[in-house]
Amino acid sequence: MADDARRGGMSRRDKIHSKGPHPPDTPRGDPKRPAQLVAVDGVNGTAVMATARSLATGVRRQNLGISMWDASGIFGEVVVAEDSAGPPTARTLLLLYAADLAVRLRWEIKPALDAGQRVVAVPYVDTAIAFGRAAGLDAEWLADMFSFAPTPGERRLVTAAAAKAISERKGFVEFGCQQLGAAHAGRPRRLLIRRTSAYLRSMSVQRPLARTKKASRTEGWRLASATGRPGS
Repeated sequence: MADDARRGGMSRRDKIHSKGPHPPDTPRGDPKRPAQLVAVDGVNGTAVMATARSLATGVRRQNLGISMWDASGIFGEVVVAEDSAGPPTARTLLLLYAADLAVRLRWEIKPALDAGQRVVAVPYVDTAIAFGRAAGLDAEWLADMFSFAPTPGERRLVTAAAAKAISERKGFVEFGCQQLGAAHAGRPRRLLIRRTSAYLRSMSVQRPLARTKKASRTEGWRLASATGRPGS
């Protein structure tokens, strides 16, 4: 594995699930607390992980699982690739993220949910889509690529700014911006991070608005059914 500072500083010691051809032995969860997938997204990897760990407060340790990005180790391969391979593009990084997420779902998230655990994904889909939009990729292409991922039961947005020190950059966005910035003397890094943060905030705001509009339409249909008049 390459030096942590070069690959964004993420330590694999933080992972609670092991890789391999067999799902980890996951303890049976608390029957009083149903299985749930919680998505924690943001640009600051350290802050996102701290939020994920804080969710363990009041929860039996064996009933909480944390799935971190790069469970497959594929991004470590990006770092140690020969210089002749050239720097990755944003599209390449997101294709790799989607492949890594598929591994996480198959070997970490789904087995834990099946065992009745509450699983925290660090990060999940919103972070990847926001990074892609910030890099100028098509929204429909991004939505289609991540359509395989199940909708989380709960979402948490961490608004902390990205880490300044290279050794503290442990998040996917920090890693991605560092990889892309290497090809442009670091100039787009701050701009990409700001844009990603803006897209994450926008997604967080728009989602409850969409639910409110849907609820209003449903209420209108119920009113029309009850009164025999067209709903508003």
